[in-house]
Amino acid sequence: MLLPIAGKPLVLHTVDRAREAATIGRVIVATDDDRIFDVVRESGVGAMMTSPEHASGSDRIAEVAERLPAGTIVVNVQGDEPVIPAATIDAAVQALLSNNAAQMATTFEHFDNADEVLDPNAVKIVTDPHGRAIYFSRSPIPFLREAVQKYGSLESALIAEPSLIGQFKKHTGLYVYRREYLLEFTRLARTPIEETEMLEQMRALENGAVMVAVEAAGRSIGVDTAADLERVRKILENKVSGA
Repeated sequence: MLLPIAGKPLVLHTVDRAREAATIGRVIVATDDDRIFDVVRESGVGAMMTSPEHASGSDRIAEVAERLPAGTIVVNVQGDEPVIPAATIDAAVQALLSNNAAQMATTFEHFDNADEVLDPNAVKIVTDPHGRAIYFSRSPIPFLREAVQKYGSLESALIAEPSLIGQFKKHTGLYVYRREYLLEFTRLARTPIEETEMLEQMRALENGAVMVAVEAAGRSIGVDTAADLERVRKILENKVSGA
């Protein structure tokens, strides 16, 4: 979070992306790290210290949401997403605001290649015709039965017919909550499929929540590795230089 990119820490670039979103009225960095808290506050950005005992980002965000006014729309942007398009944030917020039945909104991208589809770390999402999330899985879903029968395996099918890759959606980690639902959600017990898949969002679906999903406005990169850092560093340095 504090690694320098184009003259300032990574987390402050993520703050900039959130501030660029037209739907965002206030940005707060929630952290349990004194170093991050100090850097963010010194930059003039709002920050709140939260418990180090939280099991997930949703729990951390909920601690902050407790202090916000009733009816607030809360957007959870992961701090390691310094190139997330502001338009993606706006699209997710608008999707929730335009659906009174929904408690949450999230986003997805399309896959680039077969390896991504087969990677259990790349979470797949299935939506209904109205854009509501039906299921999330680390497995490739939906199952392409005819293609697998034809080619013998999903991997062979995706290699033989790359257009099949377009049938899968990759979930991305942006969430928008109605404040009251966020507080309710984080008090729910963990559910069987959540624990099987190790996917927190399944708790919401297993408890009947309506979650709308919209396509991201552009690619984002979560910085998990040194290679990821170099990729976003090039993007942001070029942006600063106007290249």
